[in-house]
Amino acid sequence: MTGVTDSDDRDPGAGEDENTGAEHETTADPPEPADSPESSQPDETDETDEVVATGATGTADTQKPEPTPHSRSGVAAPLAPRRRRKGRARRAAVRTLVALLSATALVATGYAYATLDRVQDNVRTTDALIEQDESVAPPQDDGATDILLVGTDARTDMQGHPLPLEVLKELRTESKAGINTDTLILLRIPKDGGEPTGVSIPRDTWVDVPHGGNDKINSAYGVAKAAAAAELRAEGMNDQAEIERESDQAGRRALVRTVQDLTRVRVDHYAEVSLLGFYLLTEALGGVDVCLNQPTEDKDSGADFRAGPQVVSGGEALSFVRQRKNLPRGDLDRIVRQQAFLASALHQVLSAGTLTSPSKLNELVDTVHRSLVLDPDLDLLEFAEQAKGIASGDISFVTIPVVTVGSRSPDGQSIIEVDEAAVRGFVAALAGRDTGTTPTSAPAQGGGSAAGSARAQTEITADGVVCVN
Repeated sequence: MTGVTDSDDRDPGAGEDENTGAEHETTADPPEPADSPESSQPDETDETDEVVATGATGTADTQKPEPTPHSRSGVAAPLAPRRRRKGRARRAAVRTLVALLSATALVATGYAYATLDRVQDNVRTTDALIEQDESVAPPQDDGATDILLVGTDARTDMQGHPLPLEVLKELRTESKAGINTDTLILLRIPKDGGEPTGVSIPRDTWVDVPHGGNDKINSAYGVAKAAAAAELRAEGMNDQAEIERESDQAGRRALVRTVQDLTRVRVDHYAEVSLLGFYLLTEALGGVDVCLNQPTEDKDSGADFRAGPQVVSGGEALSFVRQRKNLPRGDLDRIVRQQAFLASALHQVLSAGTLTSPSKLNELVDTVHRSLVLDPDLDLLEFAEQAKGIASGDISFVTIPVVTVGSRSPDGQSIIEVDEAAVRGFVAALAGRDTGTTPTSAPAQGGGSAAGSARAQTEITADGVVCVN
């Protein structure tokens, strides 16, 4: 999932932050990066090939040679029977090969599921979905299992402690008060067996918010968190790390309510990753394949990329998904980047190369423990079953319909306007509900820095690397 946030976003109610430039030039050591899989793990494919080859050869060698029959006249008999024996030997070798491969796949799959079960028992959880007001929440049966994927720009670790300056530099950001949720993707998995869809919600979408009135959707978490933190301090709590953790829960609840109010979709599960968590996950994967249509750079996000296919991880990966300046469609192109990145990462995680490699899987699991926050009812084993088709490309990514991009709010913020009815119909149609709305993103009619359509220029799925702006 993409922990994709922007340090140049306004602190709720403040102006944009332009102070992230040039930090990518740092030479500080990465923040406890996982060892590179390429350098630390054995080549399991080679080991498997060696076992298979040995097994096949051994099977062929066990066919004991027999004397060639001769006629009484001394003329050798036809050699067809020997050819049949050689054919039987080859078939036996093939059967041995298939059996070994099947056994290897079975063991690897069992190991992967056992590892997922271990993650389930140790990952950090949130009660964001438990304490809901049923009088205003959407109905539970909306035709799909819906997972809200959230990327925050939190400058704290999983325990609520501030990140050191050298870590912030490696993340190509700086210390900043408050928190924003600049990546929001609603993953819809239809209950009728239809294709899953990741629905992106732009961070600047102007919506009703729990703290009253209208605001950008990415402010809901931060404003609720700040209010809860102030209340906890007023009650006498002094442990800052505990205040961070407890107020985060209030922020998550407010965010879930905001997304549900906009889409009228019941959020069934929740997954969150921070800047540091995103960094660590990309390092554990050994990088993620991406592709750009043209070279680009942006000092604020630290982006400096050539055109064409490339592999990004750590700070580079953060820059890739956070850049929005110097892009043809601004924030809408950044959303497409996030979608392409997530699709490529999902394909990589769900591919045989990751799930059948104990070393890669263990490294990924250890990183997940330090990176993700999930709701306690998200069954990873069940999700793995649902996600089987994703590895073969059976998932697509879209963006909600937008009306205008770059409009100005009454208090002067740059915002994205949407038609709530159109958004709700669009999202419902993705789960097979007949609403009369065609499930395609509507065009944007206004300009700002990102005029154009909200539709991705190329369909994004998880079966290959798509070149994007």
